[in-house]
Amino acid sequence: MTLEQLVTLFVLCGVVAALIWDKVRADVVALAGAALLLLTGAVRPSEVQGAFGSPAIIALASLFVIAHAMELSGLLDLLIAKAVALCRRIGALGIWLLIALCGGASGFLNNTPIVVLSAPVVRDVAKSLKFDPKRFLMPLSYVAVLGGCCTLIGTSTNLLVDDMARSSGQPPFSIFEITPVGLVVAAAGGLYLFFFSGRLLARPLPVSLERVEAALPHHVSHVDLAGDMIGDAEDFAVKRPLAPTKAVTSTAIFVGVITLAALNIAPIAASAFAGAVLLILLRVIRPEEAYGGLRPEILMLIVGMVVIGIALEQTGLAASATNALVGRVGLFGPLGALILLYGATLVLTELLSNATVAVLVTPVAVALAESLSVSPRPFLVAVMMAGSAAFATPFGYQTNVLVYQMAGYSYLDFTKVGLPLNLITWAAAVAAIHWFFPF
Repeated sequence: MTLEQLVTLFVLCGVVAALIWDKVRADVVALAGAALLLLTGAVRPSEVQGAFGSPAIIALASLFVIAHAMELSGLLDLLIAKAVALCRRIGALGIWLLIALCGGASGFLNNTPIVVLSAPVVRDVAKSLKFDPKRFLMPLSYVAVLGGCCTLIGTSTNLLVDDMARSSGQPPFSIFEITPVGLVVAAAGGLYLFFFSGRLLARPLPVSLERVEAALPHHVSHVDLAGDMIGDAEDFAVKRPLAPTKAVTSTAIFVGVITLAALNIAPIAASAFAGAVLLILLRVIRPEEAYGGLRPEILMLIVGMVVIGIALEQTGLAASATNALVGRVGLFGPLGALILLYGATLVLTELLSNATVAVLVTPVAVALAESLSVSPRPFLVAVMMAGSAAFATPFGYQTNVLVYQMAGYSYLDFTKVGLPLNLITWAAAVAAIHWFFPF
């Protein structure tokens, strides 16, 4: 091993260990790793500068501003109120419809405010209908995750994988390129939750529905980058009156951003950036509010992990890991390699943040496909899906932590419901990827 490879491996192991230790904020850990790589010369200043200006960072920061403008307009509160009225009319089916709508919205909007706003609604409506909220809050979190898998911007894990794949010379993904696979996975997971989650969560003894209110943690290290850090719950708890002009304008700009990207008229980073600036120019959102919606802890986490990913690639560590892996996985052929890669990514996602997993696995996925002389596309889509599909623990995904505390679930509740969901979505994803993304 060269000195640069040893330094990169040392930093990588240190970052992973610190994330598992869970005593230091994830963004601080990632930036510390990037700083060490820069000081030791494993990466150049120009490469660090490129990480700060990567399309994933620009797109994500701009989308944060647009989503924040929609929240401040009171539009989301109005939609939640309408959903409550519907649920009270048609019963449990209405709650499931609300959960499905939240999943659909998660394909385009930050899923943390969606879950933070809708979880208390689901809980209160369930209580008013004499249902145990535990039947619905965990599925709400899971469906929000599944919805985020349906578009390139549904989770910034997807944006990060796309960004790193481009750095490896792969063509960029379009905004809806992964949608067929995401819809298959979401449908399979949603049907399982609808028919079986209630039975798996049923309890023989009565439980107090009032025992736990929404108490959000000050720090969560296992961060989903689409959902981001929860931050202060009061940011989402405030009831905002509807401002019709701002709601219509922010929604129209958001739709315009998505349309431009979907029709390949402009990259998502360019259209989202233009949309965010336009919202400020039109005074839909003040500059101070726009800065407040940026979520710098998430952006810095991505930057730090991108720098580590660059080091893995530049020093040849990713290629070395792939060569060692191919000797074993290559024996199973491309489909076997795809199945094993998905499974390995899934296990890592339960233990580490999604950004860490994307950085670790994306270069390996590209190199693995090239060594098998097949298209890297199926392997990249597998990393996107498995990088978010963490259901077996309450800490594998940001929104899981929220409902875990709100409803007073046990750790094993997530394992009981989430482990079969992991297996079902694994099988559905591999089948869909093999169909829609041929080798």
